[in-house]
Amino acid sequence: MRILGIETSCDDTAAAVVVDGSDVESNVLASQDEFHREYGGVVPEIASRKHAETIGAVIELALRKAKRDFKDLDAVAVTCGPGLSGSLVVGVAAAQAIAYARALPAYAVNHLHGHLFANYLATPGSAAHALPQTPFLCLIVSGGHTDMILVESAAKHVVIGRTLDDAAGEAYDKVARLLGLGFPGGPALDRLAQGGDGTAFAFPRSLMRDGSDNFSFSGLKTAVRYHLDAHPEHRSQRTADIAASFQAAVVDVLCAKALDAARRHHVDTVALAGGVSANSALRRELRLRGEAAGMRVLVPALEYCTDNAAMIAAAAYYRGEAARVEPERLFVDPNFAWS
Repeated sequence: MRILGIETSCDDTAAAVVVDGSDVESNVLASQDEFHREYGGVVPEIASRKHAETIGAVIELALRKAKRDFKDLDAVAVTCGPGLSGSLVVGVAAAQAIAYARALPAYAVNHLHGHLFANYLATPGSAAHALPQTPFLCLIVSGGHTDMILVESAAKHVVIGRTLDDAAGEAYDKVARLLGLGFPGGPALDRLAQGGDGTAFAFPRSLMRDGSDNFSFSGLKTAVRYHLDAHPEHRSQRTADIAASFQAAVVDVLCAKALDAARRHHVDTVALAGGVSANSALRRELRLRGEAAGMRVLVPALEYCTDNAAMIAAAAYYRGEAARVEPERLFVDPNFAWS
């Protein structure tokens, strides 16, 4: 089953062609970072306008790279939320037009389902790809979400924990802004932290041992701000150490709680997903701790960690009838709830 995936939930315009939920024939993404950098964050109006300008070319390029035409497609899948409403509208409109014109089945995909199913995509260049065996636990870490998901089957997922305040990615962006690292902040902070001492400052690890599957990162972000207020010289003299200590606290909490949840829910596989899953320290530490605990750890290829359309096509394939809708019933829901 060859599916065209479309993703426009925030500021990346993406399209991909995926076969049977795993074999990626093409995966195209147009970034808008240069347009938002001067504002220090994503400007919704600019994002939607840029999507409208590039969506057609991105879809055409995805088909061309896959060496396919619209007639070769079996379905079209699109992110319907959560996300920015103006951005989502562009992707949904494109998907509706294609589905109507080609009489194709349409799939309405939750963006978070997409991140989860990034773990089902074959790693580029790999000879073989072993699909995750259910049940497993998936930790979704992004700018807007930090969720713990118990994946009972490809179509049945249970949210067992989430952040009570800031998402981990949001905390990264805010601390990066405090350190003057620009936009996007997460990758810049990760690079800076690699040259710092993660034990230099003892930043808090909220809810670390509370026995729940929930997270909290607001206190950590505030602790960094208070530290910089008390030691303004550290903004220039010890920036790398602050970045490394902050990152060590985030990674410690994420890894410890994910592995603890896996044990309590009697699963032996932990999967990582979401934009923050591209973080070098998190990828490394979860693998090390997971292997030490005798667990299998799944981490998507870097190109499938951040927003992309291949994961949307994969989610449509594995979700099946749970995601299928008539083209006219495709919708935009900025607060699309997990189901």
